[in-house]
Formats: sequence, structure tokens, C-alpha cells
Amino acid sequence: MADNVMELFGDVNTMWVLIAAALVFLMQAGFAMVETGFTRAKNAGNIIMKNLMDFAIGTPLYWLVGFGIMFGTQSAVFGGIDFFTSGDYTAILPEGVSFYAYFIFQTVFCATAATIVSGAMAERTKFVSYCIYSAVISLLIYPISGHWIWGGGWLAQLGFHDFAGSTAVHLVGGISALIGAAMLGPRIGKYGRDGKPRAIPGHSIPLGALGVFILWFCWFGFNGGSTVSMTDGNAALAGKIFFNTNLAAATATVAVMLITWVRYKKPDVSMTLNGSLAGLVAITAGCDLVNPWAAALIGLIAGFAVVFGIELVDKVLKVDDPVGAVGVHGVNGALGTILTGVFASNESLEAMGMSRLHFFGVEVLGVVSTVAWVGITMSVVFLLIKKTVGLRVTAEEEIAGLDLPEHGLVSAYADFMPSVPTTDVSGVPAAEPTGAVPVDEAVPVQLKESPRGAVTASDAKITKIELLFKQERFEALKNAMREIGITGMTVTHVLGCGVQKGKPEYYRGVEQEIDLLPKVQMEIVVSKVPVRAVIETAKRVLYTGHIGDGKIFVYDVENVVKVRTGEEGYAALQDVE
Repeated sequence: MADNVMELFGDVNTMWVLIAAALVFLMQAGFAMVETGFTRAKNAGNIIMKNLMDFAIGTPLYWLVGFGIMFGTQSAVFGGIDFFTSGDYTAILPEGVSFYAYFIFQTVFCATAATIVSGAMAERTKFVSYCIYSAVISLLIYPISGHWIWGGGWLAQLGFHDFAGSTAVHLVGGISALIGAAMLGPRIGKYGRDGKPRAIPGHSIPLGALGVFILWFCWFGFNGGSTVSMTDGNAALAGKIFFNTNLAAATATVAVMLITWVRYKKPDVSMTLNGSLAGLVAITAGCDLVNPWAAALIGLIAGFAVVFGIELVDKVLKVDDPVGAVGVHGVNGALGTILTGVFASNESLEAMGMSRLHFFGVEVLGVVSTVAWVGITMSVVFLLIKKTVGLRVTAEEEIAGLDLPEHGLVSAYADFMPSVPTTDVSGVPAAEPTGAVPVDEAVPVQLKESPRGAVTASDAKITKIELLFKQERFEALKNAMREIGITGMTVTHVLGCGVQKGKPEYYRGVEQEIDLLPKVQMEIVVSKVPVRAVIETAKRVLYTGHIGDGKIFVYDVENVVKVRTGEEGYAALQDVE
């Protein structure tokens, strides 16, 4: 009977670890969405490909030697070489958890560390160079520091505590991102000649937000799953970890919203999304040791840290990090680990047999050691890549976007595909007209010359009216035009500005040089409806008395041709069969 109970407990623990591993794997989708949404559409396919290959490249390499380096017992610095992970790891397995369940759980953590770098190096990195980096971090750099922290290495022996990876995963990824982005240099147009940063907004905030929600959800597996057990009281611990994780993320989100509201005069959407991730990263190290009030305080501190950390990287260090990976993962990975030493509960310290000052010192030592290890090794790796295959694409490729030159992908979005098909249609006969009136039987037109020498098809005056106005006035203007008899119009979404050169706005704390504002352009050609009626109606509908109400341009039109019937001039504008 007892054996059956123990077997059942083991099955429960293994099942919990597998569920958590699946959630952590799904974080790849979250990171892909965040990075894609916070960058420009012309690089979306490239970023998706990099996030895919992080996991695909890292998985076999971690199986080849990575796991052995991380969990071997050769020394406190280096676990050992065990090709294809064929050794006996029974001693390091959590109670009741099968080997392969624990193996896949650790594999997805390795992939998470690798993928953090993608966003910071986005939009200008050679794909082959990124693949090489991804291989090296999964093969050596992450496993070695992971051995120190989680594999029984020297930091673990000192009592260093990083429950789910603020340092082991996020700080490693954040420092790698900083080194990579700095060595790459900024994107074209990111900094002016005076060194002032320019905002380059991402193309899809909704996509980035969906990625953040997915990451927030998956973080329950990232942190909660790190109990690697749901027996012997660990179910209750997992509940506390879930609560602390959620509380820190929510507190950081609110903090960033308020900070940006005060600093930028409006709550910044993308920075607030970064705030959610910052809170999650910061609480990851100590989610099991701190009480809820401390988790909330860690989230609050993380909110300030991510805003000022991203601004420091962007404005002071002049490192172009499109998604804020350094501020989110690097700054808050280190901060969250150190704050664990500050806010660990007294009960936790007693259980570890350490004083608060001693514990704090060990936490600081672990952060400094990891920063030094990753900083030195990744500098060497990126320098070697730069000197051999090269890190950065050409200026022409960067301007065009990496989707086409790196992957042959015209666009990652069908709506942005060229309107003219590129299929070879040579030798294919043209389609026969299906209209009721053949071209050779179209209505004959008697052309005449106006007093100014222009050739026209009628005596009626034809006028084109072009209106540029705010997007929010479109429906009202469209309805007003129909009321006065306008049945035909062409509408285009455009960018433009008047003599005021646009109103400045902020994106992630950087002033956007909005010389071009989103507008609607409506074009109307009239002959029957009086021009003045159109103008007066448009003025009445569009007027608010504020800058940016719009402009109305009036042009003479020489002729109009209706293609279907061949009618020209006044007749071509009449909807009469």
C-alpha cells in the first residue's frame, strides 16, 4: 500500500513538472509576439524565425553537452562533459520526478535565456550570426553559470538563492542582450547627429500586449513549476508563489503607468507592458521566500527600475534596445535577486540558517559573478562573430527590412503584400470583357476646346475637391457629403502635417519627431453639386477651432472618362444608365 502511495505521489510530481515545462515552452510564443510587436513590420518574419531557432538550436545542444555541464559533479565550477546526457543523474533529481520530465523542464529554461537577446538585437543582425550566438549560449555560457546556481556549484554551496531564475535565466539573457546590442550599434536613424535618441515605434502594440499576457500566464509555470513537486506541502508553497508572482507583476504595471503618466504627460502603453514583465522578472528569484507585502514592494521598485533603466540604456549609454530587454531582464534580474536578500522572511532565513546580512552578501556576490562571467564570455563570442561572419546586415538590407534579404519573405503580413501579382503571366490570354457595352460601341464623345485651350468633353465645369482632415471626423464628413448629393469619393489614410509641423508625443520616454501625423484624404469630383456647397459643408463638419482641423484644396478638372461606357465630361459623372 505504501509503495502505491509513493508511486502516486511520484506521478503527481512528474505531471506537475511536465505541465510547468509546457507553460515555460509557451513563453517562446510570448517573447516572439512582444519582440515582433515592438519592432517594425518589415522585420516581423525575421524575429519570428530567430525565436523559433533559439529553441530548435538550443534543444539538441543542451542534450548534447549542456545538461551535463550544468548538473554534472566534476567540480564546483564546471559540471562535466557527458555527451548526449547518458550518465546517471539520479542524485540530482527532485523526489518523485522522472529524469526526462526534469530534463525537458531544464531545457525550456535554457531556451528562455537564449531568446531574451533577440529583441535587443532586432532589425539589424545577420540571421546566421544570431544562430551562432544562440548555439554558444545554450552550449556553454548558460550551462556553466547554471551549474554554479542550480547544479550544486560554488554559489549554491555558499547559499545563493535564485528560486526560478532572476539571475540564472534573466540576468544571463539581459547582459548578453546589452553586449550584443552595444557591439552591433544602433539602428539607422535611431540617434541624431547631436546624439539625441529618436523614437522608432513598434508596428503593433496589440501584438506586443498579447505577448505580455501570454508571458504573464506562463510565468505561473515558470515560477510555480520550480517547486518541482506538489507533495509534502509544496502545493501550498506553489499557491504562495502564484500569488506573489501575480502581485509583483500587477504592482509594477500600475507603478509604470503612473510614472510615465507623470513624466511623459500620458501613460505610455509599451513602457507599461514592459513594467508587467519587469515585475515578473524581479519576483522570480525570491517568490518562495518573501511575504506578499514584500512581493508588492519588489514590484513597485521594479516599476521604477525598468523606466529609468530603459532610459539609461537608451539616452545615456546610447545602446539601441528596441524592446527594452536590458531594462526588463538585465536590470530587474539583478535587482530582484538582490532584493531577495533584503526582503526574505525571517522564517526563511531561519530555515536556511543564515543571517540577513550574510544572505544579502551572498546574493550580491552571485549577481556580480554572473555579470562578470556573461559579460566577458559574450564579449568574446560577439567579437569573434563580428570579425568572422560579421554581426550586422548592410545598410541597404536594414532599410529594406530583414524579412526580404534574409528570408526571401516579401512581408510577414498578407495585407502588406504587393497589390500587383508577381506571377509570370506570359503566354496567358487576356480575359474577355464581360460588360454589357463593348469598347467599340461605347458612347461617342464630341470633344471641344475651351477658351483656355484645354480639351474638354462638355460645357459643364468639373471640379476636384481634396480634403485633408483628422481621422475621427471621417464618418461625420462622409454622411454630410451624402446628404448634399455626393455619391462618389476616394478615401485614403495618409501621413502629413501643416505649418505647425505636428504635435510632439512620447514613445518609451523618447520624444517622437512627429512631423507627419495620421490624416484622412478625401477626393471628390463634382459637376452637378455646387462646389461652394461642398466647401461650406466640409468646413461646418470639420471645424473644431484647434490646430489640425485640416485643409481643403480645389482644382479644375479638364476631363473625366467612364471606362465602362466611354462617356466623358459631365456625363461620366452621372449615375444614369
